[in-house]
Amino acid sequence: MSDSTEKRILFTRLIPSGSDKRFADAGCKLDVPNSGVDEPMARDEFLRRIGGCHGVVSMLTDKWDAEAFDAAGPQLRIVANFAVGYNNIDLAEAERRGVLVSNTPEVLTEATADIAWALMMMAGRRLGEAERDVRAGRFGGWGPNDYLGVDLVGKTLGIIGAGRIGTATARRSLGWKMRILYMHPRENEELQNDLGAEHVDLKTILKQSDYLSIHVPLTPETRHLIGVNELSIMKPSSVLVNTARGPVIDEAALVEALKERWIFAAGLDVYEDEPALAPGLADLENVVLLPHLGSATAEARTRMAKIVADNILAAMEGTPPPNLVKQKPTQ
Repeated sequence: MSDSTEKRILFTRLIPSGSDKRFADAGCKLDVPNSGVDEPMARDEFLRRIGGCHGVVSMLTDKWDAEAFDAAGPQLRIVANFAVGYNNIDLAEAERRGVLVSNTPEVLTEATADIAWALMMMAGRRLGEAERDVRAGRFGGWGPNDYLGVDLVGKTLGIIGAGRIGTATARRSLGWKMRILYMHPRENEELQNDLGAEHVDLKTILKQSDYLSIHVPLTPETRHLIGVNELSIMKPSSVLVNTARGPVIDEAALVEALKERWIFAAGLDVYEDEPALAPGLADLENVVLLPHLGSATAEARTRMAKIVADNILAAMEGTPPPNLVKQKPTQ
């Protein structure tokens, strides 16, 4: 440590273990939730327990606003988000108080891209609906008109947000011989050179995509990026998938679009008011609903745990964390 004071580190939720010895060797005192409780920390408990902490391993469910930074106190050095996203943290407030913010990029890229493809296939081929019918005893044998979905081979895949995860998702299209469109602030030469991807605007990608996968961060500019107007110009045969952040889609508008069959289906791993769903969403058969498990592999979550430890311990030593978040989010 850069000084002899014992550093208190709070984990707001249990994460895969393996870093305890590293913290102990660095002279840190860990404050972890009760092992029998695995749910988001209530706001009042969160505000109480962050008081006096030097570092916090934080979840997306933990809101870091002025009230939280006040409750933590001036000794707080770092908020290490156990996630790639950090829209739960007021970055301007953190900067004003000299608190570092870090995340866990790259390690969950492939796992999340896999889930995007799982959602495309489940929604496009009506697999969720069909599986529910089998379990409920409604499968009466093969029929020529049963569970008709939409093809993937040769179709157009749209990628909104061609960063690491968006690029990995697009790369998985090779076996399906798909045309790739992407929307991104900058040209992605890797996608253009390797897949012949086309850099287009929002209106073009909405109108021409058969499958549309969202991979943008949540910012004021991307909140409700997909709403009534956008959904209304998509193909009636199209499939919309979101593994990014829930509020990028206006969920009430999506319910209307699915009910009225403006689009064929949707697949969601994230929600606008997570974990709550927009009224009527869970009643629809043409949507696949997953419980925010994009990074949920043992390997990815274990690597995320190592990264938050790296970030916290660097901050305690007075050196820049390896995954320091910039004040202006990039896509």
